Amino acid sequence: SNQMLLLFQLCSFNHVSSVSLATVRPNVCALQQVMGTKKKYFSTCRNCYFLVLMVPSLPCSTVAPIDNVYGTLGLVKAISTQEYSHISKLREEIEGSGSYTFFAPSNDAWDLLDGEVRSALVSNVNIELYNALHYHMANKRLQTKDLKNGLVVDSMYNDLGLYINHYSNGIVTVNCARIIHGNQVATNGVVHVIDRVITAVGNTIQDVIEVDDDLTTLNDVVLASGLLDKLGQPGQYTLFAPTNDAFAKLDSDVLQRLMGDKGVLQALLNFHMLNSVQCSEGIMSGQTFETLEGHNIEIGCDGESLTVNGIKMVLKKDIVTTNGVIHLIDEVLMPDSAKQVMELLTPSQSTFSDMVSELGLSAAMEAKAEYTLLAPLNSVFTDEVMAIDQSFLKMILENHILKEKITLGQLYNGQRLETIAGKFLRVFIYRTAVCIENSCLVRGSKEGSNGALHLMKTLMKPAETTMFQILTNNGRFKIFLSLMETAGLTDLLKQEGEYTLFAPSDEAFAGVRDSNMNALRTILLYHFSNGVFIGGGLETGVTNLLKSLQGNNLRVLHANNTIRVNTIEVPEHDIMATNGVIHFVKTLLYPGELPAGNSDLLGLLRRLIKYMEIKVLVIEREPTITKVTRVIEGEPTITKVTRVIEGEPTITKVRRVIEGEPTITKVTRVIEGEPTITKVTRVIEGEPTITKVTRVIEGEPKFTKVTRVIEGEPKVTKVTRVVSGTYLTDTHVFIDSCP
Repeated sequence: SNQMLLLFQLCSFNHVSSVSLATVRPNVCALQQVMGTKKKYFSTCRNCYFLVLMVPSLPCSTVAPIDNVYGTLGLVKAISTQEYSHISKLREEIEGSGSYTFFAPSNDAWDLLDGEVRSALVSNVNIELYNALHYHMANKRLQTKDLKNGLVVDSMYNDLGLYINHYSNGIVTVNCARIIHGNQVATNGVVHVIDRVITAVGNTIQDVIEVDDDLTTLNDVVLASGLLDKLGQPGQYTLFAPTNDAFAKLDSDVLQRLMGDKGVLQALLNFHMLNSVQCSEGIMSGQTFETLEGHNIEIGCDGESLTVNGIKMVLKKDIVTTNGVIHLIDEVLMPDSAKQVMELLTPSQSTFSDMVSELGLSAAMEAKAEYTLLAPLNSVFTDEVMAIDQSFLKMILENHILKEKITLGQLYNGQRLETIAGKFLRVFIYRTAVCIENSCLVRGSKEGSNGALHLMKTLMKPAETTMFQILTNNGRFKIFLSLMETAGLTDLLKQEGEYTLFAPSDEAFAGVRDSNMNALRTILLYHFSNGVFIGGGLETGVTNLLKSLQGNNLRVLHANNTIRVNTIEVPEHDIMATNGVIHFVKTLLYPGELPAGNSDLLGLLRRLIKYMEIKVLVIEREPTITKVTRVIEGEPTITKVTRVIEGEPTITKVRRVIEGEPTITKVTRVIEGEPTITKVTRVIEGEPTITKVTRVIEGEPKFTKVTRVIEGEPKVTKVTRVVSGTYLTDTHVFIDSCP
C-alpha cells in the first residue's frame, strides 16, 4: 500500500513526450505521491539526474545560483515557514552569516497543526513562534548522510534534542516527521522540508504513561509487572500502548488472571515493545519486528493508518519521547506466552478444541497444572471419525493431551511422553520431521503460560501390542508367520526393540512352494530394518535408504501421499507396535539386484547364493546310541579292524530309504569249530521315515580307524557307535551285520 506514484514535473518514464521544457524550474526535479494518500515527497536533483541518464533524450533541469536559508525556503515552496520566519524576527538571522540546518515544515504541515495551537503561536510572535522555529534548527550544516539512525541533535532552542531516525529504506525522520525534500543547499546552511511541525520533547515513555488519562490501566499493568522503571531509562523503544478501552474488551477473568501472574504480565508488556524506534513514516507495508518478548509482530500501513498483525488498531501515532515513540492502540496484543494452553488453539484446530470441551476433557484440566496439546488439524476429523462412539473418541483424544508442558525444543528421539490417560507415546526425530507415534508435527508449535501446543497431521494411534500379536490378529499373514517360525525368527516379532517391518501378506506367497523354507531366513530378514520409520518421517520426493537386518538397503520413496518400497506400493502403513512399526505389502521383497517373483524358491536360491548366507538349523538332542549284543561261546578273543581311506578327498552321498511297516530281521551266522550259535536281532520301530544322510569328506587325505574289542567275562560284546554332528534332521545309523 506504500507504493510510490511518481508524478514527475520535469522527468517522466511513462510520459516523456508530454513534458514541456517550458515548465522546467531550477532545482526542482520530481514529486512522488503515496498511493491512497495525500502525502507527497520530492526527489533531489541528484535523483533526477540519475533518472535522466536512463532517458538521455530528456534534459532534467536548469540550475540557478544558490541562495541563503531564508531565500531557499521560498525556492522549496515552504512559504508558511518563510513567512513565520519573517514575522518572528528570525529572517535576519537566517539571511546572515552562519551555518544552519533548518528542518522546515511544509505548507501542508502547518495546515495539519491544531488551529488553536497555530493561532497561539502566530499571535505571540515575539516569543512562542520564534522559539518554535528555533527548535526546528541546528547550529551546523547537516545533510541527510550525516543524519545517522539514533542521532540526537541539539536544537537552537535551549539545546533540546532533535531525535533522528534513518531507516534502511532511505527514509529519514526528525522527531518522527519525515524529510520529504532534503539537502537543499544554501549559502549559509541547508534546508530539509519535513511533513509536520515538531514540538519539543522532554518526557520519557514512563512519564507519558503516568500522566495520560487514557492509559491508567496500562499504568497499573506496568506497575504490577515491575517494569515501570525500565520505561524511564534511556533507550530506543517503540511501545504499542493499549488504551483503557482496549483492556476493557478482555474478559474480566482473563484480566484478573493476568494481574495475578507477574511473569505473564512481563511477557504481555514486552510483547507490546520493540527495541528500536519505529516512527509511522518509516514503516513500510508488511514489515515484521521482533518484540522484547521474543516473538514477532507485523506492522504495516493501510492508507495513512498503521496496522498491527493486519488489524487497523492504531488510534494515535508518533508520540515522541526521549527514549522512544508511543503508538496508542485499541486492542491488547496477547502473546502466546501469556495465554492458557487452551487459548493457544486457533481456528485451524477448532474441531479439536470443540471436542475436548464437549467431552469434558478441558474442564478436567487443573488450572495450575501444565499440559501439552497434540492437536490434529480440522481436516483430520472426517465424517468417519466423527461417527465413532463418543466414549471411544474420548479415549482417543485423551492420547492427545500430555500431563506436562513439553515444548518443541524439548522433544528428542526415543523420548516417552505420558498422556492424561496414563499411556506413553514415543517420539521419533527425523531429518525433516518430528513425529509422535504415527503422527508428525506440522509447523505452528506454541508455548503458553501453562502448557504447549503442537499441531498434528493425523490422529495418533498409540501402540498396544507387539508385531507378532498384530500380524496374528490380522489373519492375513499366516504364511509369513509360519516362515518366521521355521526360520527361528519369531522372537524378532515378539521381543522389545525398535524395528520397521514391511510385512508380506499371504497373497505375496501365492505359487511359492514351501520346500526347504529354512532357506528363506535371509529373505525374511530383508523385510526388517533397525529403527522406526513411519511415512511422515521419510523425506518426500527422494529415495530413502533403510538398511535391512539382512544387510542390503531397502529403497523407500514417499511422494504424493504414497509410499513405495523397492518400487512396490505399500497399501497400508504406519501400523504402530510396541516394538516398532509395520507396513503391509502384497509382494515378497528381494535385494535390489535380484528378480522378484513367485518361482520355485529352491531354484531361486541357487541364484541368490552370493547374497545369502544359509545357516543350517542345528537340532540338538541326546546322542543316539545303538547297542548290538553278540554272544560268542568259548574263550574271549580280541578282534581289531582297521580301515584306511586314502587318496584324493571324495564326496560320498548315501541315501537309505526304509519304508513300510516296522519289520524284524533275524540273521544267523554259523562259525565252524566248536559249535557256537550267534544270533543278532535288529528291531526297527516307529513310523516309517525317510532318512537322507549326506557325508562329505573334504580336505587333506585322512585315516579312519575303527577298533572293535571283545574281551573279559561275561562273554558279551557291546559295540557302541555314536553318530553326532550337524544335520538337517535326526539320523539313526544301525549296524546290519558284523564286519
